[in-house]
Amino acid sequence: MTRRYFGTDGIRGHSNAFPMTPDLAMRVGIAVGKIFRNGSHRHRVVIGKDTRLSGYMLENAMVAGFTAAGLDAFILGPIPTPAVAMLTRSLRADVGVMISASHNPYQDNGIKLFGPDGYKLSDELEMQIEDLIEQDISGQLAKAGDIGRAKRVDGVHDRYVEHAKRTLPRDATLQGLRVAIDCANGAAYKVAPAVLWELGADVVTMGDEPDGQNINLECGSTSPGALQRKVHEVRADIGIALDGDADRVIIVDELGEVVDGDQLMAVIAESWLAEDRLQGGGIVATVMSNLGLERYLTSKGLGLARTKVGDRYVVEHMRAHNFNLGGEQSGHIVLSDFGTTGDGLVAALQILARVKRTGLPVSELCRRFEPVPQLLKNVRFGGGKPLEDMIVQQAIADAEAELAGKGRLVIRPSGTEPLIRVMAEGDDRSQIERIVNELVGVIANVRAAAA
Repeated sequence: MTRRYFGTDGIRGHSNAFPMTPDLAMRVGIAVGKIFRNGSHRHRVVIGKDTRLSGYMLENAMVAGFTAAGLDAFILGPIPTPAVAMLTRSLRADVGVMISASHNPYQDNGIKLFGPDGYKLSDELEMQIEDLIEQDISGQLAKAGDIGRAKRVDGVHDRYVEHAKRTLPRDATLQGLRVAIDCANGAAYKVAPAVLWELGADVVTMGDEPDGQNINLECGSTSPGALQRKVHEVRADIGIALDGDADRVIIVDELGEVVDGDQLMAVIAESWLAEDRLQGGGIVATVMSNLGLERYLTSKGLGLARTKVGDRYVVEHMRAHNFNLGGEQSGHIVLSDFGTTGDGLVAALQILARVKRTGLPVSELCRRFEPVPQLLKNVRFGGGKPLEDMIVQQAIADAEAELAGKGRLVIRPSGTEPLIRVMAEGDDRSQIERIVNELVGVIANVRAAAA
């Protein structure tokens, strides 16, 4: 099935350009409202957003669409993606919406959708939505007396703060820890520092002054340099970098070194294994997770189940096979004991709790394995399908043959940007660098020839 609007994480694009236009956002609201308008009860949707300038525009358009379809719209304002998933369940909503492009710059935006259970929608439901979007909307509208109402909901930040705190034992405290947190000028700029402070930490906050255009700008999990400098400056025990919608996290240790999602999953897996809390006999990660993580888990008698890139695919596998820990190298970490989607703050709390219990510095605690040399490069393309070119396919086949038994090769189109991602890993760094550079060159040449 060809997907026209949805990628690996909802609908995403450049703000005020197709498909991220108010017209499309309204149509999505109408289409989703029609699908979830079942039964005689008052139907409701919760709508959250991050701090992008275009969020105002898309929020109002979606409110118009949902109310036109007969749903009451509960407007949450800027709040993390995992909070929207949680509040969809807590408020007994029929559907939840997060308006965000996650780690992308402010010029982009996106629409993420959650069902009444707080999980992202299935591929099948997304295809139904795509079909309805392109139909005449007049047949999808509610009668005049059934048009929905809209209201802003107070106290949602407090609900999420308490939810996050309850993921730790009642007597847990972060007293004695100096924590630097970078909120990426995004959705968690209020709630994340509040959670840490209420748990007793000495909190140093940055990236907490959003202006609509500075989300993820030289800050947050995709640009941790500022946090690394801040950790040194204030002599913090740990640095926490969230992304724009706070569903992913990267840690900076007390030495200023970055710790990625693979290492964080290893720490949590080891901790939960010792406490007899780990389910499924291991964890779920994507094809991008480091081979070193897989070897480490094997040494602990645990398995690593790999999925396609995208936390939704991780969650689907977790649900189908009874895992309670999964995630991505990029820092999406899903702890299904506590939530239905990636939650950067809740994952960070698990690490902080482990730091307090062990007394170990973060540089020691969060270095569970030596990563296998891994290199990822992107090739931007403007159209076409370069991966279907025979020259590219032959180059990929040659590289896979060379790495057989000694490493891995993953080449895929991005689900959120017009990029081809080329990743290779193996014990021989020079070999990996050569293979990636050669493949990037082949793909770029094919792209240029087709232009």
